[in-house]
This record gives sequence, structure tokens and C-alpha cells, in this order.
Amino acid sequence: MNMNQFDDLTKKERNIGQDHDVILRGRKRLDITGVKQVESFDNEEFLLETVMGYLAIRGLNLQMKNLDVDKGVVSIKGKIFDLVYLDEHQGDKAKGFFSKLFK
Repeated sequence: MNMNQFDDLTKKERNIGQDHDVILRGRKRLDITGVKQVESFDNEEFLLETVMGYLAIRGLNLQMKNLDVDKGVVSIKGKIFDLVYLDEHQGDKAKGFFSKLFK
């Protein structure tokens, strides 16, 4: 194996893990990749589990416009107020909070 083949193999191995990107377009549309699952959502808040931790999205009139579970892509439309990453402990609290709301 020559050096170029090794470099290509290393690049391929690095891309095995899923990327995580958050693209906000004018506070009206949010495209997110690297989503493992949608924990909960309503018209004011989404809680997503991503490859980089839990992500809470808050806003007004939020709607899920696209969900592709196989690719890990979610698109949300509405007025976006904030995006917050939660650590693992906060993620458990958030899941508990949402599970109580949606019972």
C-alpha cells in the first residue's frame, strides 16, 4: 500500500461517524444533520438527540418540515428563538420533563 492509498483509507475511516451540522436560515428555517432521534416536539420546542449530544430548539410556530431518520436529517420551520446543547445530565432532565408533559 502506497502513502496515497493510506491517506485515502484514513479519510474514509474518519467519515464513518456521522457529521453534525446546524444551518439556520434567517431565523425561519433550521436544517440539522447528525440527528439520532427526535425525543419530543411541539410548536414551541423540539428536543433532538444528535451525535454531539441533546439539542433543544425553542421558538414560535415550529413545524417539522422534513425528517429523514436513515440520513439523520431534520428540518424545522418557524421563528427560532434559541438553540441550546444540553449535557447528558441536562438531557435526562429534559426527557423527564417532556415525558411528564406528554403523558
